[in-house]
Amino acid sequence: MANQKSVPTTGGAQAFKLPDVGEGLIEAEILTWYVAPGDEVTVNQMICEIETAKAAVELPSPYAGTVKELFAEEGETVEVGTVIITIDDGAGGSDAGATAESTGDDTEEWEKPLVGYGEKAPRTQRRARRRPAPSAPVSPPAPTATPPPQPEPATPAGSRPLAKPPVRKLAKDLGVDLGALTPTGQGGIVTREDVQSAAQAPQTPKSVPEQAATHAVEAVDRSAREHRTPIKGVRKHTAAAMVNSAFTAPHVTEFLQVDVTKTMNAVARLRERPDFAEVKVSPLLLVAKALLMAVRRHPEINASWDEENQEIVVKNYVNLGVAAATERGLIVPNIKDADAQTLPELAESLKELTDTARSGRTSPADMSGGTITITNVGVFGVDAGTPILNQGEAAILAFGQIRDMPWVHEGELAVRKVTTLSLSFDHRLVDGELGSKVLRDIGTALEDPELTALAWG
Repeated sequence: MANQKSVPTTGGAQAFKLPDVGEGLIEAEILTWYVAPGDEVTVNQMICEIETAKAAVELPSPYAGTVKELFAEEGETVEVGTVIITIDDGAGGSDAGATAESTGDDTEEWEKPLVGYGEKAPRTQRRARRRPAPSAPVSPPAPTATPPPQPEPATPAGSRPLAKPPVRKLAKDLGVDLGALTPTGQGGIVTREDVQSAAQAPQTPKSVPEQAATHAVEAVDRSAREHRTPIKGVRKHTAAAMVNSAFTAPHVTEFLQVDVTKTMNAVARLRERPDFAEVKVSPLLLVAKALLMAVRRHPEINASWDEENQEIVVKNYVNLGVAAATERGLIVPNIKDADAQTLPELAESLKELTDTARSGRTSPADMSGGTITITNVGVFGVDAGTPILNQGEAAILAFGQIRDMPWVHEGELAVRKVTTLSLSFDHRLVDGELGSKVLRDIGTALEDPELTALAWG
């Protein structure tokens, strides 16, 4: 976790700023507060859960004491370095206002608007309504009956009607032209009732045009049939990374159908071995091992492109990324030094990676530093695809579903277990020959895992 900087706010209260829990992250969303004002907390007690662009993580309290105030609500996105909570550590002191007046440089920082407090941007100045110039004094007229108040005239053509933002949104959704309404609100402001009345009024050439009424019905119908989700957190980061990868690295994808009947037999036997009793043995385990073996034979596939220094960086270690679909979007945690692990160790690492991802507890460190990736599209019933490279890596292997298919085996037609492998690679780093050799080696290892010592590695 990044260095958690705090600034004193009151004589006994400490302000805790949102730290950078990843690599240069600039903001995070407050998912859940575990504490409330008045609660007692201890050092390293988890006080909230946040979601960054990479993962959901919990923040521990750096202080012991009583929670004074929370400065961000659940669901709110906060910039790194913003105070999110103050904790009274019992060192004494006065109220925040008195201390703010007596401190030096800290005061200026404390008085900056926090999330949810103060003005975030200059307010838009509303243009004052034109009023008629005062006329010369005249003698008061004879007393007459007071006429009933008249509604303000419709907004003159060419000027922007006065209405609050929620009313403007309602008018847009209902297809009502604010400029055509006669405002009834104080000061000539169009009210919600004005908009609703216009939307419900009979369609006449003078009130609501037929086209506007049609748009109103369509807008209401569309709103009832659509669901909108803000793009933020992990999904926002993933989208940006995929776009950057797709338009930076020239992608090439090759496909290979493989008879994996012997691999499935090896999986069944491994499940019976005592050293695999506590882990889930799946075909993905042997596919991962096959990829690691191919990397060992062709280390140039495990590389990255250094644009700044104009160098190709070949990694002498393999941090194996495994794409995982979670409720917050696609993430790619990686197994550090996977090439140095035995098959049982790799099985345990895959289990931990999967369990952590499903629980939403994958840390930013687990998703950084990957060198090559596997994505298992077969679990979704998909045969093959053209996977996009995990940004900064040279290759990604897609593993399709395993199906019973007619296959020529030992000179005869038979029903075999068959899958399709798809290897996408960065053509700046990997040419067709290297990519083909890597894919063929993976396929060979899966066709006969015992022959390649795959199952016993």
